[in-house]
Amino acid sequence: MAEAGRGTAPGGTAAGPGRVLVAVYALFALAAGARAGVQLATRFTEAPVAYLLSALAAVVYVVATVALARGGRRVALAAITVELVGVLVVGALSLADPAAFPDETVWSAFGRGYGYVPLVLPVLGLLWLRHQARAAGRS
Repeated sequence: MAEAGRGTAPGGTAAGPGRVLVAVYALFALAAGARAGVQLATRFTEAPVAYLLSALAAVVYVVATVALARGGRRVALAAITVELVGVLVVGALSLADPAAFPDETVWSAFGRGYGYVPLVLPVLGLLWLRHQARAAGRS
């Protein structure tokens, strides 16, 4: 039997629809990480803040992916909250002062370059964690 609170346990954060959430987070971790890696290695001096923010986004996506997959609700909550704040702050700043962001990050313009998924994903993640917490409270 799997440990309670682990991703493999019935009702864990990676169960049911949580599997899709984990997969999307993993995809974004890979996409943001690859993008940041190329940007940092080849064009760092052009837009260091933007490229470092892309790297930060990649780290946040990795942490969220692992936490959701393993059932670490508190870590997932922290990572997804940081993600939501990041996409809102960077999104607003990138629209208010485009000159400060000479190249896009994953979170620029609220994730416009990624079909606004970076804006929707943390909201879905937080809703899923809330659902899981309520379900755990009833068992």
